[in-house]
Parts: sequence; C-alpha cells; structure tokens
Amino acid sequence: MTRTCVTAVVACLVAAGLVPLAFADEGMWLFNNPPKEILKTRYGFDATDSWLEHVQKSAVRFNSGGSGSFVSADGLVMTNHHVGLETLQKLSTKDKNYVKEGFLARTRADEAKAVDLELNVLMEIVDVTERVKAEVKPGMSPEEAFKARRAITSIIEKESLDKTGLRSNVISLYQGGRYHLYRFKRYTDVRLVFAPEQQIAFFGGDPDNFEYPRYNLDVCLFRVYEKDQPLKPEHFLKWSKAGAKDGELVFVAGHPGRTERLDTMAELEFLRDTGYPFTMRRLHRREVMLSVWSARSLENARRAKDELFSIQNARKRYDGALAGLLDPVLMDQKREAEKTFRQEIAKREELKEAMKAFDKIAAVQQVRAKHMLEHTALEGGAGFGTILFSIARTLVRAAAERPKVNHERLEEFTESEKASMELRLFSKRPIHDDLEQAKLADSLTWLAELLGYDHPSVKKALAGKSPRARASELIRGTKLKDVELRRSLYDGGTKAIEASDDPLIKLARDVDPESRALRKIFDEQVKELKQQAYDQIAKAKFAIEGTSTYPDATFTLRLAFGVCKGYEEDGRQIPCATTYAGLYDRAAEQKYTPPFDLPQRWLDRKKDLDLAAPFNFVCTNDIIGGNSGSPVVNRDAEVVGLIFDGNIQSLVLDFVFTEVQSRALAVHSRGIVEALRKVCDASHIAQELTGEK
Repeated sequence: MTRTCVTAVVACLVAAGLVPLAFADEGMWLFNNPPKEILKTRYGFDATDSWLEHVQKSAVRFNSGGSGSFVSADGLVMTNHHVGLETLQKLSTKDKNYVKEGFLARTRADEAKAVDLELNVLMEIVDVTERVKAEVKPGMSPEEAFKARRAITSIIEKESLDKTGLRSNVISLYQGGRYHLYRFKRYTDVRLVFAPEQQIAFFGGDPDNFEYPRYNLDVCLFRVYEKDQPLKPEHFLKWSKAGAKDGELVFVAGHPGRTERLDTMAELEFLRDTGYPFTMRRLHRREVMLSVWSARSLENARRAKDELFSIQNARKRYDGALAGLLDPVLMDQKREAEKTFRQEIAKREELKEAMKAFDKIAAVQQVRAKHMLEHTALEGGAGFGTILFSIARTLVRAAAERPKVNHERLEEFTESEKASMELRLFSKRPIHDDLEQAKLADSLTWLAELLGYDHPSVKKALAGKSPRARASELIRGTKLKDVELRRSLYDGGTKAIEASDDPLIKLARDVDPESRALRKIFDEQVKELKQQAYDQIAKAKFAIEGTSTYPDATFTLRLAFGVCKGYEEDGRQIPCATTYAGLYDRAAEQKYTPPFDLPQRWLDRKKDLDLAAPFNFVCTNDIIGGNSGSPVVNRDAEVVGLIFDGNIQSLVLDFVFTEVQSRALAVHSRGIVEALRKVCDASHIAQELTGEK
C-alpha cells in the first residue's frame, strides 16, 4: 500500500469516527503531565513518579541539536553518530579523519575533549503560566504586549538562575496557552569516547535515508567530566540483555524539535504554499553548492561533510513534510477537524474570543509572507552564509545589548543565555577560508537574486563588487578567526566595535539597523499576535477537551510510548527488526558500490559476527527531528535501543499522527554490543555499557 493510500484510509476512518486518534500510541508528552491513565488502561503499566524522574534525569539534550542519555555510572553518554558528527568534524584534521575512520579511546586519557559541545539535563519544571499572563494586560498594543511578555520571562529566568545556578528557560507550550520554567544542569567538559566509521553509521547514504529496512550503526559515545573527573550521575539507564522484542511496550525520552499539529488551517496553507517551497529552494541551492565544492578534492569533501549531510537531511525531511501538506486527504482531515472544533466553540458564549483568533492568525500570515524573504535573508542571516559573519553579528549586538537592563535585551543576550552564547562565540572550532569564501559568495549571489541588486542592504553587502570578489575581500580581510581578538572586541564593548576596521564587523554594523527592524516586525506583528490568538484557541481547547493532552514539540524533553512492530507496505510485510545478515545481503546486492560499500574491517570480521543478531528495529513511538539519539527503554527503564531516524511515512508527523505505517527507527541494543565486541575492538566499552566486570 502506498503512503498516500494509507493516509487516505486513516483519514477516512478517523473522519467517520471509526478510528479515534486517542487510541493510537500518539503523543510527545510532558514529564510533568504524563499519560499515566492511558498507559495503565491500555498496557497495564504504572508510570510511577520515581520511574519518570529516573528517565527524565537520565536523558540528555545536545545543544548542537539532538538527544542522548547517560548509560553508565561513569558519565558515559550515548547518542547518534550523526548527532556527534559535528564534533567529529571539528576534531578531525587533514591527516586524521575521524568521520571516515572512526574514533576509539582505549583509555580515559585517550578521550578527546569536544571543542564547544554543551549538554543539558532537565532537573526541574515549574509552571509559571499565571505570572507570565498577568503581565500582558487587555488593551495593550502588540509592541507593549511583546515587551511585557519578554520582560517577565527574562525576569523569571534571571531569578531562577541566581537562585539555583541552573540554566533557566521559560518555555511557551500549547502556542502560548501555558508557560513552564525549565531548569537544566549544564555540562561543557564533554569528551569523545567512541564513534564507528561513518560508512557503517550511515550505510546506504542518502538513497536509504528515511527508508526501512535499514542497517545503520548510528551510535556515538561521549563522557561527561566535572572538575576533570568523570561524572558520577545520580541517574543513568542500565542496559537490557535481551534488547527490544517484537510487540514489546517501549518508551522514547528525547527532545523533539518542532511540530505543527495545533496550527490552524490558515497557517498550514501558508506553509504549503509559501513557507516550505521557499525553504526547499534554499536548501536545494545550498546542497548543490556544497556538493560541487566537495567534488573538487577529497579535502574539500572532508571539510564540508557535516554541513552537506545536515543540508541533505533537512532537504529530504522538508520534502516529505511538504508532500503531506500537498496531500488533499490529509488537509481535508485537518480542515474537517478545525470546522468541528469551531462549531463547538460557537456553542459557548464565554469562548467567543477564540472564534476571532482564527481570523487573526490568517491576517498574520499576510504580514509574514510580505516580510519573509527579507527577514530570512537579513535577520535570519541566510544572505551572509558564513560562520564568520555570525561571529561578527554576535559581537556587534553584544556590544549594544549587554549594557541594557537584562529584560530589555534581545533574547539571546539575556543572562540565562549568556554562558551558552559565550561558549559558541569563543569556540576554537576549525574555520577554513576557502570553504567560508565559497559559502559567502553563493549566499551573496542568492541575496542579490532574492532582494534585487538595488536593494539598500544588497548594496551594503556587495559594496560595489561582484559576490565572488566581495566574499574574497571579506574572508581574506577579517581577523575574526582569532579567538583572542574576539574576546578583546567582546570585552571592549561599543567603543571597541565602533573603532574596529574588520570588514565583517563593518558589514554587520551596516546591515544591523534593517535587520533589527525586520526582527521587530516579526516579533510584534507575527510572533506576538500569533501567540495571543493561539492563547485564546488553547483556552477553548482546554475548556472543551480538558488539559490531559500534549503540546506541540519545542526541543524540550518529552516522553513517547509505543510498541515494537512491523508494518505492511506494497503488499509486503516489513519485519520489526533487521539483522547483520541483512546488512551483508544489502551490500552484496548493490555490489558494494558507494554508498553500499562496507569498511574493510567489517568485511574481514564478518565471520566473527552473529549474523542473526538484531541490528535495527522499528516501533510506533511518536517522534520527530530532534529525537535523534534518544534512548528507547523498556518497562524497567533499561536501554533496548537508540532512535536514529523515522521512515518515509513518518514525515507527515509534523502535522498529524498515524501509526498505520509510520515508524520510528532505532539501533538495537544487542546490535550495538555485538559490533563493539566483534568488529570495533571496543569490548571495554561494551563491558561498561552492560555493567559487566
């Protein structure tokens, strides 16, 4: 059965009331509002407070994007190879390519410190909804309301930081219906322990990306240190000897990035007709540029590997999501659900403001469309596609923002974000002039194409030169690769920035007024008005449906539940799990041609492997981008797998959940240990994971 047919069948059954979505294993649940009754009724599982706390505090967020978990008493953290890829790239050199060759620390002394990696562990959640909402008074203008909301969240965050020393962020949930204060323990001494060769971690490459069956050892291990000693975490996940079993109830604790399930039809139509097509064109352009540049030499390919992988992955994800929005059956399902909801609202006089909210959100999309191109190119930085411009902008804005009262600063310069911002700003990551120049030349060309050669900001950016010549001038002329120079500019504040003759500092200064103006429009006329409107819709949903539901994803910790289960596709039964035998069969049928070739040691040691051992598996858990690296655990909170992807049918989960064919993909815990022991010369790591002496 095709993906479209499945969507159609599900939609028809749901519309007919024959398959209520409430009976699916749906939900990215808050840890302070877990689905206890559903789990008890459906699976006979008692999600106790102690079980939830243990899983919550074992989970880890990678601020580079992705999830992970503590998996040993000595601070070992497990995530995906593709989550660790950025660190592998930063640690690699021309002579030592850890992405291609893999990495193994045989002793603690061999563990390599990550350049600028930050891990967060969620320690506490506090509901601050009433305090935030009390500051936004009726009759306030959008500008006044935005400032009031921004001020109170900054004040709450600063109070919490001062009181606890923990990273503190106020998170908007239910599109503004609730506000929760999240307190995180930060870890920045993070060291690389193990990574396999990328060719086995991402076997099948782009052709097999988002497909299943799969055969990927997509795993990477780090260790967290405190005071130069391995961390002894209070909570860590023990390893399951059996691993995931077909039909078993399993849980995923991770950090899904963003979903759009609560969006109105007006917003979904904007994404379908304007937002996603624009993003797709930009991704395609960037992918072509990086691919062409990479093809010029092996060293070019090494330097661009991480960024190209990220672009390709995003392109395919957006392609699948756009396909969902272009599916008329899916959109009709969403439209019918909104119609029914609005009919229920209309029956209640006290909810009349929610009826107006739908029209307000529709009007916001017109403002969004009008300014989207300029906002993306200028304030979003897409027109200046080099890390060096990002550094320059951070320095320019830090000089202007830091003297302000904390709650009047731009969000990224508040005290709660300061440590993370400085970690990124003073990173000693490798920066390659030739790659940065190629990226900047391409993005300046795109900027001129997008806004027009006579646009004021385009003129400032090009300064009377061609994009290629201007990019060369800027990259060759800047000194911002020097971390100590960045520190002196940062510490020197406005005086140092105004006196600087660095060409990228000058460019960041020149385009900042218009960029800030665009940000103000989006903050007040798009973000704030949407937040107010969705707040009214959330009130209506709570009044009609109750509060026992989950909000859209926000790259904060969530719990998803489901079962290990295969599915039917095109008349074939797709098994729950693949095996190592399947890996070698897949490579052979493709004649070992890239990306289906195998590292030499995987060919040499085939005879040592248990070919019947499970390698990858699928489950019905509700996940999305950001969940990469999440642990899959059983009822006993033991690791049975490691999330690394979703199948192609799961790409509609941005907007609607279905478990007919949609599946989360994971590396099997037994498959990980088998590889460590039999191929990767890492038995000592396998022993640490399994708790063996």
